Amino acid sequence: MKERFKNFDFIDAFLWLIRAAIILVVLWGTINSIISDKYSSRQWLDFIIFGIAQGSMYALIAIGYTLVYGVLGMINFAHGEFFMSGILSATVLVAIPLSESGYMTAHPFISLAAIALIAILVSVAVSYFTERIAYKPLRGSPRLMPLITAIGASFFWQYYFRGLFGSTIKPFPRIEAFEGTVGFLNTQVLKTHIVVIAVTILVLIGLNYFISKTKTGTAIRAVAENKDVAALMGINVDRTISITFATGATMAGVAGVLYAIVFHQVHFFMGFIPGIKAFTAAVLGGIGSIPGAAIGGLLLGMFESIGPSLFLDSLGVASFNQLKDVIAFTMLVLILIFRPQGIMGEALADKKA
Repeated sequence: MKERFKNFDFIDAFLWLIRAAIILVVLWGTINSIISDKYSSRQWLDFIIFGIAQGSMYALIAIGYTLVYGVLGMINFAHGEFFMSGILSATVLVAIPLSESGYMTAHPFISLAAIALIAILVSVAVSYFTERIAYKPLRGSPRLMPLITAIGASFFWQYYFRGLFGSTIKPFPRIEAFEGTVGFLNTQVLKTHIVVIAVTILVLIGLNYFISKTKTGTAIRAVAENKDVAALMGINVDRTISITFATGATMAGVAGVLYAIVFHQVHFFMGFIPGIKAFTAAVLGGIGSIPGAAIGGLLLGMFESIGPSLFLDSLGVASFNQLKDVIAFTMLVLILIFRPQGIMGEALADKKA
């Protein structure tokens, strides 16, 4: 008996108690919400659709985190600023002038293509300069140094674009072609949500083809596997790393355009919260796994959309809809405690162990 007590792990037992408490709270809130029948089936469907649309944006941003981590093993906390820089520049330089001239109303799709192109180019340029100036000299350094540098780069780009475009919120023009709703399963779905989901699907298909079928994608996978061996095989490691950053920034640029279409406002600080949530999504799915990042983003969006109504409303939590950010960050803490390898990170964890 004494021997068993000696081998008893109190920390592990405490963590299991926390797990049990969380499960009980979730089950209790879920059962109460369902029994109370406060929300109609149409409202639940609206929650799900909004969660998928929001999760799609998180997924696109999260892919940038997971690509860089897969190749360099670092967390690029400046990635949220890649997301911000592209759409802020495109809004000020392209979207607002096109809207004021009336061209956006007459040619909405051409205007949107121009906005997306500028957003992607700026995001890629910012990522390229960040990688070349801030990260490249630190390759081979202890991991803490690139992490601190990434945080510094994040602040630099925030205040650079604040100085460039000002600190006020810029309204993103409404595109009439995307206004209104479309009937779907006894509810009305916003056209903007349909655009977000459709574009995300197309972009993810294109990314999968790029990574798995092209020569450049093969080089990225080889560098992620082993940089030294990839260099011996004739792969230009520096160029491949730059392409990896550019690919992630492209995803962030597209996500920025989708964000502006849905929320209709941009500002210099807009990359912080979505960036942290996308990092949460990457960790949830298994950082280093592209499918994991996509799944993690969708799950996080769904959890944010449904969670407050499903878990907290019936528990009498005041202003529960304002707690979705708390839910997301609590989810990050719980993932790091109980499953740090994420949903699809088991194989990666076993491989590195």
